[in-house]
Amino acid sequence: MAAVVMDGNRVADQIKEELGHRVERLIESGITPGLGTILVGDDAPSARYVSMKHQDCAAIGMASASQTLPQDATQDDVLAAVETFNNDPAVDAFITQVPFPPQVDAARVLMAINPDKDADGLHPVNLGRLVQAEQGPRPCTPVGIQRLLEAYNVPIAGAHVVVVGRGLTIGRPIANLLTLKEAYANAAVTVVHTGVSDIGVHTRNADIIIAAAGAPGMITPEMVKPGAAVVAAGVSFDENNKVVSDVAPGVEEVAGWLSPKVGGVGPMTRAMLLWNTVAAAEASL
Repeated sequence: MAAVVMDGNRVADQIKEELGHRVERLIESGITPGLGTILVGDDAPSARYVSMKHQDCAAIGMASASQTLPQDATQDDVLAAVETFNNDPAVDAFITQVPFPPQVDAARVLMAINPDKDADGLHPVNLGRLVQAEQGPRPCTPVGIQRLLEAYNVPIAGAHVVVVGRGLTIGRPIANLLTLKEAYANAAVTVVHTGVSDIGVHTRNADIIIAAAGAPGMITPEMVKPGAAVVAAGVSFDENNKVVSDVAPGVEEVAGWLSPKVGGVGPMTRAMLLWNTVAAAEASL
């Protein structure tokens, strides 16, 4: 039997509906939540993604602000843009869209963000809060994956989760998130990566596989335990610039649940970006 498709668009729409009601209550209290974006350079996919974030804001009644810097912007130019949003009371949280041009140090930019306004939840202070199970913005993609699994009633507590990939955006933070003694977590988590000689040894014993390595088709059907949940979080691009998933064709015939490469994790990430921004606005009440 084919896997249940975990539709991120559907779940994200439900989250945005809830956020719309929260935004209405904030506006009644005199606060309009605002998301800021900083875009540097002329990367077309980044520009499209930023545009989608502003559309998401408008759809639920939020405000948004943008700063667009040229391709030759200096490190100081970008840091100045960050400081502007740090000091702007109309911006509750903001993101700096990556990739940056080579002359801009992404780590320095991230460190300059006020952690309480970190919409992506990736500032080292917020990653530390995550490890300690404290309140604060949490990384959007990991929390989005968690919410997607929750929406489809995938058991997480006590489950064996294998995360394939150790990146800062997904792999490392979701491993920390799913081991927390909290609802929809409390799992046993194994982290592997492309340097591991036989990833299948680990994935074949997993109740949940989160593929986040950016390695095309690396999770094949024989690497999946029948009935396991598989989250296709990692993508890359082929020679024709088409999206390629970390999860190979045929896995849908083995898995119990599977997120699609398009319309799965992506919409959840964007929804949690809004979530972090609304939560930051609520914290100012």
